[in-house]
Amino acid sequence: MKNFIFISPNFPDNYWKFCCELANNGLNVLGIGDCPYFELREELRNSLTEYYRVNNLENYDEVYRAVAFFIHKYGKIDFLESNNEYWLEHDAALRTDFNILSGYRLRQMKGVKFKSQMKKAYAKAGIRTAKHCLVKSLNGCKKFIGEVGYPVIVKPDNGVGANNTYKINNEEELKEFLKTSPQRYIMEEYIDALVCSYDAVVDSKGNPVFETGLREMLSLMDTVNNGENSLYFYPPEIASDVREAGRAVLKAFAVKSRFVHFEFFRLSSDQRIGKKGEIVALEVNMRPAGGCSPDMMNYANSTDVYKIWADMIAYDSTLVSKGLGYFCGYAGRRDYRSYRYTDGEIRERYGDKLKSVINIPKALSGAMADVCYIANFDTEKEMLEFFDFVVKE
Repeated sequence: MKNFIFISPNFPDNYWKFCCELANNGLNVLGIGDCPYFELREELRNSLTEYYRVNNLENYDEVYRAVAFFIHKYGKIDFLESNNEYWLEHDAALRTDFNILSGYRLRQMKGVKFKSQMKKAYAKAGIRTAKHCLVKSLNGCKKFIGEVGYPVIVKPDNGVGANNTYKINNEEELKEFLKTSPQRYIMEEYIDALVCSYDAVVDSKGNPVFETGLREMLSLMDTVNNGENSLYFYPPEIASDVREAGRAVLKAFAVKSRFVHFEFFRLSSDQRIGKKGEIVALEVNMRPAGGCSPDMMNYANSTDVYKIWADMIAYDSTLVSKGLGYFCGYAGRRDYRSYRYTDGEIRERYGDKLKSVINIPKALSGAMADVCYIANFDTEKEMLEFFDFVVKE
C-alpha cells in the first residue's frame, strides 16, 4: 500500500476532496497540519489514516519530526505534497531530507519558483516573455526603464499570485518603491493584457491526462491592489493556442506527476512584444489553481479533477472523462462596496444556475474578494449578463 503525506490537508477547505479520492484509491493518507484534529471536517478525518498536529507549519523542525514519525510507523513514503504554493519549498526540503523520490527536490526549486529563472525554460519552449531586470539600484532600474518606458511592473521574484505586485508610472513612484522593498524584486515591461491559463493533471511521463484553462475578465493585479471585484471563468473548451503553449511548457519544465497551473497573457492591443490576441508567457505554478478553481473545472467540464488527480497518483492514468461543457463564471464581491442587487435577488434570479455561494477566507480574499457566486451557463452571453448583474453598483 502506498503512503501519501499530505501537508495542510484542511486548507484550502476544498482540499479534503484530494484526500478523499486518494483514500478511495487505497492509499494511506497521512496528514500533517496545525489545525486540531476534531476541528477538521468529518469528511477529511474519515479520509486520513492518521493525522499529526504541529503547533506551527512554518516550523520546519516540527514538520520534519512529523514526517520522521510517519516513516517510523508506516515505512517508505511514496508521495509528499501540499498542492499549495505557499508550502512548495517546504515540500521540496522534506523530500530532499527524507529521499522521497516523487516531486521536486530543493535543487530544482529555483527554476520553478523564481520568476526570473522561469524565463529560461519559456525560451526553451519558444514562448515569448516580458523584458525584465532584477531590481538592484535606482540607476539600474532607470536604465531598464529607458529601454521599455513607463509604466513598469514590479513583483517579488519568488512570490505568490499578484501579492506585492505594483505598477510604477513615474520616477517619483519608483523612488518611493525602492525605499520600501526589502524583498528581491523583478521589474518587467508593462503588458496590456488579461490572464488566461493552462491547467492540467500530468502523468509520470509528462503527458496531460486532463486539460482546461481559465480566462480573466478583470486584471488580478487590480483586484488585489485596488480592491476590485474578482471576475473570471472557465470556458467549455480551452483555446487551441493556449493548449499548444501549455504542452510546450510541460516539456520545457519536464513536469511529471503533478497538477499544474500555467499563466499566460492574452494581449489586449498591439505592442512591442506582439499583436493583439497573441499569448505571452507569464509564470508557472506547480500546483492546482487556487481557491475554488478546481471545483469550477469540475462544473465547466462535468467531471471530477480531484479523482483524476488521485487516479494519476495511484494508477498513472484515469478512466474519468469530461461530460457536457459549460461556461462556469466566478463573480466575487467586496464586503465594503455597495451593490445594486442583494444576495437574495442574485439567488432568486440565478437559483437554477448557481453552483456555489462561498464566503472567502481572509487569507484568500485579496485576490478572490469576500463572497463569490459561481454559476454555469450554456452560452458566454448568459455568463456575461450574470457578471454584470452580480457586480453592478
